[in-house]
Amino acid sequence: MNRSEKLTIAIVIALLFIVGCMSEEKQTSKENEVIANNTLTEQEHTDGWQLLFDGKTTNGWHKFNEEGMTDGWIAENGELVALGKGGDIGGDIVSDNDFENFDLKLEWKISPEGNSGIFYHVKEGKEYKALYYTAPEYQLIDDIGFPSKLGEWQKTGANYSMHLTNHKKRLKAVGEWNSSRIVVKDSLVKHYLNGEKIIEFKQWTSDWDRRKAEGKWKDFEDYGIVKTGKIGLQDHGNKIWFRNIKIKSLK
Repeated sequence: MNRSEKLTIAIVIALLFIVGCMSEEKQTSKENEVIANNTLTEQEHTDGWQLLFDGKTTNGWHKFNEEGMTDGWIAENGELVALGKGGDIGGDIVSDNDFENFDLKLEWKISPEGNSGIFYHVKEGKEYKALYYTAPEYQLIDDIGFPSKLGEWQKTGANYSMHLTNHKKRLKAVGEWNSSRIVVKDSLVKHYLNGEKIIEFKQWTSDWDRRKAEGKWKDFEDYGIVKTGKIGLQDHGNKIWFRNIKIKSLK
């Protein structure tokens, strides 16, 4: 073996070593990401935050209007996943606990043509067939690829059928993680998407009553009247993933 051949072999071995190290680092980074998700920092503990999803189980959630959990949702790879078995009615889940004033933040990604939502102040009862009978919705949807035309009131971040988002809205592509936040303090509600405030409105005002009376909720007498209720996540027949679901009660 001549000197040139030895040099070539040495270079190949070195490259294989580098690639192997990079692969190990990537795997370690992925593992660390999973570990870091669905945990609270010391500061978050101090500030009163709590996890609504432990990253491993569906504990703390149940099927809307039922005692147990539905098989349409699973905890997998540190994510709370709707498998897309639901529809307009029947596949939604709610938190075991009720909340009045709160700061809720979470991350989510949606499948192509997907449709879902985050609800708050959900009231359970056999007279209510779905979350939206009582609860306002932070809409989650594939704005670009949804198979039918969407109005602005139907797009991601909107207070569904009530309030539209502003010019600061920046939605990531389908399959990428977005961060959402809902802050409710007395009658004031704020929606955030990827760090930007995209909506601010007040409930139970004359403007609120007008929007309700003129829109989709005019026949839903109990829509938006509850001031304490559960957090809800919707399975509208499409797969969607959630993680880092954290909430802090506000005084």
